Formats: sequence, C-alpha cells, structure tokens
Amino acid sequence: MRCRSTLLLLPMLLAGCAHFGAPPMPDPGLYGETYTKGSHGDVRTLIVVLNGDGSPGVRTDERRFAKTASDTIPESAVVALLRPGYADGEGHVSPGERGADIGDNYTSEQLEAVATAVSAYRHRYPKANVVLVGDSGGAAIAANLAGIRPDLVDGIVLVGCPCTLPEWRAYMEQRKPAIAWEQPVASLDPLKTAGGIAPGLRAAVIVGAEDEVTPVRFSRSYAEALTLRGIATDYRILPGRGHDLLNDPEVIAATSRLAASLPEEL
Repeated sequence: MRCRSTLLLLPMLLAGCAHFGAPPMPDPGLYGETYTKGSHGDVRTLIVVLNGDGSPGVRTDERRFAKTASDTIPESAVVALLRPGYADGEGHVSPGERGADIGDNYTSEQLEAVATAVSAYRHRYPKANVVLVGDSGGAAIAANLAGIRPDLVDGIVLVGCPCTLPEWRAYMEQRKPAIAWEQPVASLDPLKTAGGIAPGLRAAVIVGAEDEVTPVRFSRSYAEALTLRGIATDYRILPGRGHDLLNDPEVIAATSRLAASLPEEL
C-alpha cells in the first residue's frame, strides 16, 4: 500500500490515506510516500528514507528503496521523504530551499524541517522504532539528526555519506573546480555532531569501494568515530560498487539486520 502526505493536502485527505484506527497525524510539512503492508498498530519499525542530492534523474530512486524495504522487512512502514526543496520524478515537491547541492543544505533549518516530518510519522506509529536511511546528502542529514535529536532516532543507515563535510567539500572542489565548492556554508558536519548520538543507537555505514563521489575515507572516519564512542556499527565497503548504491541488495539486507536488532518499543 502506498500513501502520500504533504503540506498541501487537506487533513481529511490525510485521514483517508491513513489506516483505519490510526491516531491523527500532525502535518509533516514535507512530501512523503508511505509503503506498508499492515495496519498502523502492527508496525514495529518506521523507516524514513532521505533522498540524495541532485535532481530525480541524477540521484538514486528513494521510492524504489522504500517499496522494496516494505516488502522485505516485517512489520514495517517505510516513508520516502523528500528533503526541503527537492522534487521526485512525478513532480511532487517538498517546500523549502534546496540549495546548490554543494554541501550547503545540511543546515539547522533543513534538519528542523526533517525532524518535524519524522516526529509526525512517529506520532502515527507510536510503537515503532525509527530508522533513518540516508543516501549521499541524505546520509549527512540522517547522521546530523541522530546527533542533535537523539530522541527521534533509534537507528541510522548511511549510504555513500559525505560524513566528514569540510574534507569532502575540499575533495569535490578539486574534482569539479567549475562549481563554487569553496563558498562557506552553514551546514553541520556529521563528524562533529556524532558526539550527541545516544549510546543505544544502532548504525550501518555502507560505501562502494569504487565510489568517486563520496570515497571510502569519508565514511570510514565517521564509522570509526561511532565505534570509539561504543555505538554498535555495521561498517561495510562493497567491492566493485560505486556511488549509486541505495537500491543494492546489500543495503536492504543491512537495513533489515539493523531493524531486527532493535529492542521492541513498549
């Protein structure tokens, strides 16, 4: 089953899209599509997928991941959530400023918008653990959110993460010098916000060995920082894979393992 929610939909439409008996859902503020096979009371894992940077034709399809995860992970609801200012392939758009896709939109304002949306979905599925799955720039958002709002997040799956932000932007400036990577940004660095992550959080950090957009070193440093803090971290480098990794079976498998490892919410 696929459900859509956005700031522009009337509350009645949202209620009609929800499962019968589900608690009223606050306005998430951002556009999302929910995939689930069960009723809201059966959901034990709420997975929120955050899209990568770039246009729909460039980035990996987050909706495909959401559908596959819903089909694969028992008692789950999976939301493909569009970050502020981003659109999907059908023309749906989340309100807000997208930025220039130069690592400039991992800001406190962007994080607050995503946190508001996650809180709304958590209200709908109050018995569920919350797992954020972030692709590329969405991984930076997921990591930062886990660090500054640990109350919202039980697990994170980071795919191709620019998790050491200043170093990654310096690398991209060398790789694409025609783009204004040298401009200062207000984005939060996941490596610095990692200190706020709750000790009980579970993490999976996955990167392709041949990733030229977010090479292995930017994920490794973050995974090492989590491990040093005692965070249970499943760190994997996938041989022969590049940056287009979100819909790889290994990512679905890692998400499934993480979801199964979380204690049941009371």
